[in-house]
Amino acid sequence: MDSRNITIGVLTITAVILLVGVLTLNVRPEPALAAGMAAQGGDYVLTVGRVTTNDELLYAIDSSANKLVVYRFDGNRRQIEPVQTINLKEMQDAAAGQSSGTPPGAKPVQPARPPARPTPGRGPAKP
Repeated sequence: MDSRNITIGVLTITAVILLVGVLTLNVRPEPALAAGMAAQGGDYVLTVGRVTTNDELLYAIDSSANKLVVYRFDGNRRQIEPVQTINLKEMQDAAAGQSSGTPPGAKPVQPARPPARPTPGRGPAKP
């Protein structure tokens, strides 16, 4: 074997290795993101939402206790901390009061009337 054939063989093997590397980098599937996904287990429902690039919220609903607990994940510090607890029963009761009309003991609100416009050339409008 002469040196010319060895050089062609080495260059061919190098080209194949580089081709495999390029294909490996460009054919990889996109990473799976959990934004908007929900999971349910027993009396709990969990879902996530992104606030900023490094901050995400985890919403946990405890259906047996009618509570929604919001947790914040800080990607910079890699910590989870509670943000807020919401009593869903109170929200349901408030929504039921609004949908049935005026809550008991409250007076209905009358819409405001727009001010009268003067007619052109006649002076100010009389009340």
